[in-house]
Amino acid sequence: MADLRLGTLNRVFLIGRLTRDPELRFVPSGTAVVNFRIAVNRLYKTTSGEKKEEVCYVNIVAWRKLAELCGEYLKMGSPVLVEGRLQSRSWETEDGQKRSNLEVVADKIEFLGKLPQSASSDNDFADSFKEETDDLKNNDGDVPF
Repeated sequence: MADLRLGTLNRVFLIGRLTRDPELRFVPSGTAVVNFRIAVNRLYKTTSGEKKEEVCYVNIVAWRKLAELCGEYLKMGSPVLVEGRLQSRSWETEDGQKRSNLEVVADKIEFLGKLPQSASSDNDFADSFKEETDDLKNNDGDVPF
C-alpha cells in the first residue's frame, strides 16, 4: 500500500483597517519590527433575512524593511491587504499565568488607502514602495531571534 502524506499550507490573506497606529520598534540587533491590529468585517444575513455584521480583530507583525515602511506610512484606519502566515506564541507571565497569542507574520502588505501627503500626486510612492517590497520577496521568512 502506498504511503500517503498530506502536505500542509499556512497562508493567510486578509483585508482590513488598522485599529490603532502601528508600533515600530527595533530589537537589540537593530532589526525593525512592527506590530498592529486590523479589523476584518464580515457581512451576512441570518436565516430570518436580517443583515448582520461580524468583526474579527487580527494581530499582525512585520519585520525588517516592511516594518519600517508600515511604521512610516500606516496609521489608525488605514486599509491594508496583508499576506502572510499564522504563528502561535506562548509564554508565562511574571506571576506564573500562561498566555498565548495567534498572529499573522506578514510577508507582504499592500497599502489600499490614499497616498500619504508627502508622496507626489503621480505614482512615485506606489512605484518606490513596489521596488522596496520586491526585495522582500527573496526573504526566507526567518525571524531574527
